[in-house]
Amino acid sequence: MLSKKIEAALNQQIAIEAMSSQAYLAMASWAENQGLGGTAAFLYKHSDEERMHMLKLVKFVNERGGKAVIPALKQPGTNYKDITEIFKALFQSETKVTNEINGVVDLCLKEKDYSTHNFMQWYVSEQIEEEALARTLIDKLNLIGNDKGGLYLFDRDLLGMGNTPLKG
Repeated sequence: MLSKKIEAALNQQIAIEAMSSQAYLAMASWAENQGLGGTAAFLYKHSDEERMHMLKLVKFVNERGGKAVIPALKQPGTNYKDITEIFKALFQSETKVTNEINGVVDLCLKEKDYSTHNFMQWYVSEQIEEEALARTLIDKLNLIGNDKGGLYLFDRDLLGMGNTPLKG
């Protein structure tokens, strides 16, 4: 049985994962409208992954005797200066998610809820991957600069990443 504090923290994390999914969906739509099909495919997939992270939390809360709350969401931003701004926003979002997950893990230890602590370790590992990927993509965009040919190749590479099976 989940404590009320843990249940509230997990429901907050459900909202965070849902907001991330929506933000990445909005980014994907922007990219698609800019002719960046590979970037759009990557971001659509990333949005789906965040939704799966949310669903995983929903099921865990309910299985542990809590009540998962599905949040109302604010409309995410829809205008971006360029693709680099998109990936910087994605990186900032992932670092925020990491901090929130670390807070849940810390609360689990304080509350001596080792089952939830164990469950959250998957999210801890996932965030290491997510941040590293975002950082790598920003580094690549910085190398490309304003080179249109480089941007074309970057977008094409992301198409391949967007078409791989979902994880999580």
